[in-house]
Amino acid sequence: MPKTSARLLALLSLLQARRDWPGMLLADRLDISLRTVRRDVDRLRELGYPIEAVKGPDGGYRLSAGTELPPLLFDDEQAVALTLALQVAATTASNNLAEAAGRALSTIRQVMPARLRNRIAAVEVSAVEPPASQPDSHLDSRTLLAISAAVRAHEVLRFDYGTAGTVRQAEPHHVITWKGRWYLVAWDLERKDWRTFRVDRISLRTPNGPRFAPREVPGGDVARHVLSTFRGSGDSSGNWPCQGTVILDRPTADIAPYIADGIVQEAGPDRCRLTLGAWSWPALAAAIARYDAEIEVVGPAELAEAFTELADRCARAGSSLRQ
Repeated sequence: MPKTSARLLALLSLLQARRDWPGMLLADRLDISLRTVRRDVDRLRELGYPIEAVKGPDGGYRLSAGTELPPLLFDDEQAVALTLALQVAATTASNNLAEAAGRALSTIRQVMPARLRNRIAAVEVSAVEPPASQPDSHLDSRTLLAISAAVRAHEVLRFDYGTAGTVRQAEPHHVITWKGRWYLVAWDLERKDWRTFRVDRISLRTPNGPRFAPREVPGGDVARHVLSTFRGSGDSSGNWPCQGTVILDRPTADIAPYIADGIVQEAGPDRCRLTLGAWSWPALAAAIARYDAEIEVVGPAELAEAFTELADRCARAGSSLRQ
């Protein structure tokens, strides 16, 4: 049996790898008794890890979200990927999260094994500034989090918008990304109409207003509503002949930086809703497939058929290599 400290780390690593673990499966993987698993789970709870007991025929455990962030374990590839992502964020001058990313990067490097530090040291990331015609977007993460919380709680937001100093009151409905910027889709209470606000131009006032019953976005689809809004303001880049919507099994933050011409919305924990366009349905299916995630087609039916066609085409390509 491994020493207690090593066993606890191994148990924590397993709990982080998947959502639910039957107790007996944990015992088998760690080569310990079920009683020892229970005792080790109690030790991790004492260290601040929020581990829930899962009911069922075999019983089990789940590592859930807590009120504080306990120490986390990463394998080598996860540590390298996280460090590179922070390095990119820390060297992006137009991102006011750069300072926080730099501090996080320094913290990780201090505890990183030498073998991984050497791998990271071989990669140098330089920031490329946007052209002068593209204004920088100074996004305050606290504002984004506060707006997202108001969307979930259905609370009216009060805020100053832009440099005019006009106080706006709006029912927030969706937070989306478009071409690297974050937007709030909301019902403007004074103008009695739907509006799309850039998040980096919003200065929130506190406290929030009363709760409200959510309205339905025109057409019932926020992505198509926003695309039509942008087209109406002279941005015709979203006017593709083939346009579809899918649910990706990846967080919004993972997908949004790589979407130049589409709409990304949160669709639950670690999932996002993507609306994208292309010149043909197979091209659209291929563009969506490149995000390396499980895909659920929302519509239309032509997109689902295109995925089948694309899969057949890829299968033929895979079997075409002659030995």
